[in-house]
Amino acid sequence: MPCGHWLIRPAPRIMEAFLVSTGIVALAEMGDKTQLLSLVLAARFRKPWPIVLGILVATVANHAMAGALGAWVTTTVGPDTLRWVLGVSFIAMAVWMLIPDQLDGVGETERLSRLGVFGTTAVVFFLAEMGDKTQIATVVLAARYSDWAWVVIGTTLGMLLANAPVVWLGEHLVKKIPLKTVHRVSAGVFALLGLAALLGRG
Repeated sequence: MPCGHWLIRPAPRIMEAFLVSTGIVALAEMGDKTQLLSLVLAARFRKPWPIVLGILVATVANHAMAGALGAWVTTTVGPDTLRWVLGVSFIAMAVWMLIPDQLDGVGETERLSRLGVFGTTAVVFFLAEMGDKTQIATVVLAARYSDWAWVVIGTTLGMLLANAPVVWLGEHLVKKIPLKTVHRVSAGVFALLGLAALLGRG
């Protein structure tokens, strides 16, 4: 495959991968444990720029691995099997979205504080994202779209859209967001993607 081949896929397909990934992760992050972690870090350090940069680096590293895994799955599973795997996975994500998250391991922030604001944020965020909704969503979306690099770019942007404002505006912003409604919308999007995959559309 020529270098840069992923950059020259049809623009509508690239835009779909990017926009769907951005939107669905931004919605999924609302009230997620990593958004709660953003609040904790903002209150602990009160230095928004290093925190946001740490979130960016941790997300790129975590989601790049997830995207590569999703792309690998497409090379090992046949089209019909993949369709069912994707359909069931998206529907499972829809159900998972309706289950509230709890933030665990806040003590890690204190223990790692010697790494500085950026280092602490990057490490804690990377660990918090392991097995999280948005990481699993990135795997599934990367398997759904062949342009997995654009999926990673989209999911990373979605993470920043959900978490960066929280770092600056804090809990006042979170309290104004109707989390139940956002989660239902996100679950609905996942469910629609699941049905589309099962019906062989897209």
